[in-house]
Amino acid sequence: MNNWQGKVIWITGASSGLGEALAYEYAILGAKLILSARREQELEKVKLNCQTEVLCIPFDLEVNDHFDVLAKRAIDYFGKIDVLINNGGISQRSEAIETGLDIDRKIMEVNFFGNIALTKAVLPYMQAQQSGQIVPISSLAGKFGFYLRSTYSASKHALHGYYESLRLELEKDNIQITIICPAFVLTNISINALDKKGNKTNTLDTNQKNGMTAEVCAKKIIHSIYKKKKEVLIGNGEQIIVYIKRFFPALFYFIIKKQNPK
Repeated sequence: MNNWQGKVIWITGASSGLGEALAYEYAILGAKLILSARREQELEKVKLNCQTEVLCIPFDLEVNDHFDVLAKRAIDYFGKIDVLINNGGISQRSEAIETGLDIDRKIMEVNFFGNIALTKAVLPYMQAQQSGQIVPISSLAGKFGFYLRSTYSASKHALHGYYESLRLELEKDNIQITIICPAFVLTNISINALDKKGNKTNTLDTNQKNGMTAEVCAKKIIHSIYKKKKEVLIGNGEQIIVYIKRFFPALFYFIIKKQNPK
């Protein structure tokens, strides 16, 4: 893992949770960091805890029409971007029929359009250097739908279709795509999830509470990036449901409808 020394890693959603854990792990490995999230003060706190060179570029994924300017700022500072980890996003806890279309659009704007907008801004620089790696953080919900997560799941499904296509297009440029699908991770994702009115639920799901720690998940993600894997399922065993769905669909639907949505 020592070849991370001097590499430039851009992490979105880096002010807390999995993004923060990734920042600390990469800092230990000697990488240089670009950290992004909406909350600038929280980003600066993360920066202080990283014993490496860090550039903070705060932004909101929902407001994504200026990411080319931000990408140029990153390049002007470090001269290159080796890995872009699109970790920023927002979850959902509401039934589809009760959720306003404006909330559906917000989730898609943050999780899909904001994600690919930053990728589009960074890609010309990676193509010029003929190297790089894009790492969209999806979810098990990107592999199948689940209660109270209709638009969240749709946004993650969309990432798979987009990045699987992009992978084929970028092979000629020596740019890798690694799609990461975590299961339950102990972060504030359920606390910050949107309800039917677009408000935070402020509730820690039982599944999250019993999930893998962000630190352990971050280590597994970094190992997968290092190995240049194409798609990775990460969890404490619950990821087996993806294989059950593929090979035993009737059993999958029997199991999934009995699961606790929270």
